[in-house]
Amino acid sequence: MSYHRPVMRMNRLLAWLFLPIFCLAAFSPMRAAEPVRFKQSAFVSGAAGQQGWEPWSHRPETAPRIFITEEHSLGEPGSLAIAADGKPTAHGGWHRPIQGIAPGRWYRLQASYRASEVPAENWQVVARIEWRGADNKRKDQPDYAAWASRQGDWTKLEGIFQAPESSVTAILQFHLLHAPRGTVWWDAIHFEEVAPPAARPVTVASVNLRPRNTGSKQASLDAFAETVRKQVPAGADLILLPEGISVVGTSLSYVQVSAPVPGSDTEFLAKLAREKKAYVAAGIYERDGDAVYNTSVLLDRQGNLVGKYRKVYLPREELEGGITPGDDYPVFETDFGRVGMMICYDVFFPDPARALAVQGADIILMPIWGGPERLAVARALENRVYLAASGYDHPTYVMDPNGEILSKASEQGSVALTTIDLNQRHREPWLGEMRTRRLREIRTDVPLPAPGLLGVVPGNLKP
Repeated sequence: MSYHRPVMRMNRLLAWLFLPIFCLAAFSPMRAAEPVRFKQSAFVSGAAGQQGWEPWSHRPETAPRIFITEEHSLGEPGSLAIAADGKPTAHGGWHRPIQGIAPGRWYRLQASYRASEVPAENWQVVARIEWRGADNKRKDQPDYAAWASRQGDWTKLEGIFQAPESSVTAILQFHLLHAPRGTVWWDAIHFEEVAPPAARPVTVASVNLRPRNTGSKQASLDAFAETVRKQVPAGADLILLPEGISVVGTSLSYVQVSAPVPGSDTEFLAKLAREKKAYVAAGIYERDGDAVYNTSVLLDRQGNLVGKYRKVYLPREELEGGITPGDDYPVFETDFGRVGMMICYDVFFPDPARALAVQGADIILMPIWGGPERLAVARALENRVYLAASGYDHPTYVMDPNGEILSKASEQGSVALTTIDLNQRHREPWLGEMRTRRLREIRTDVPLPAPGLLGVVPGNLKP
């Protein structure tokens, strides 16, 4: 007994000493909070306030009709509806706060909508998040759920976002904007914390080479192959060659060097792709029946043809040389992301890069003969995409979405080599994430005037 009593007293003393620590551990606000998760597909008319949803508009004069209905739903009965009812100024919708946001963590917003009489859904139907702090003031810029997929009569919007510094609340916002005859129904709303996006590193090698006086198509192609073998290191994921690699240095015509796709030229590039275990893109001349196209091809690491792009914008010189223009802007899936391609004169016009960006291209590859580098900067910057160029009278480089050169090859026979992260975000300090914001604000519904159709004689044509 004389031994056990002091031990028991000591145990009780230790328990009292450590009790405050145990209590702090159990109840401290520093304890990790449960991850935020919100999901709703059932909406009951007349109970919006109890469900946390509130109608919103900038001012009463421009408020649309905001209501809950069972007319259309996706899953459980009911949806959040907004109708402009013929009001051109209508701008408003539904808001709901989600508490417990942790700054720096990542969140996914998913929502589906069904629209009627909405001519430009990309900007007139909006799902976004407004981040607020403990002072209820906006933190940073709102983020848009910009990527859409059609699912029957419904369209699913989705986005993944990082909560900005000092934010504690996410306001889910679903709007209809300036669609006078429009009605939109919102349903299947899901907001939750997710793991940060994993990095998507891609090593890009853009080749600077202009073979001269080779005398034959094969000799020019062999010069490119030799440079790739010597200068492109193992581990490159993507190799870019210039425009017209089958004609440069040969003194031959476009028609003379043209070949089918797939065909001898793509098999030549496929061999390089297999040797380097990399994707290879290059500009060649494609023969298809009577037509000859200025074409850029993309081959995968096994040498398979992923796809081709036929140059849409042809300068006069190519038209007079017998080239036929292409008529679409395809994007291609790779094992690291989505790739789009432009060729040379395309950079003089905004729509090729725009068309690739709105289809989710992570990087644009541009084989080019010559042209102003500033135009390429504009295309990367306005669409917030990476852009790689391989040129003769145009620099060879890899450019980031800010229009900044990451790597440049200035010497003949050299390579612009860099590793980029396709999941890196590039936010504007005052504008936010412009890659997605631009998708949700671009106006495709305003028709462009016919080029050159003046109606009146401009001053420079008057005598």
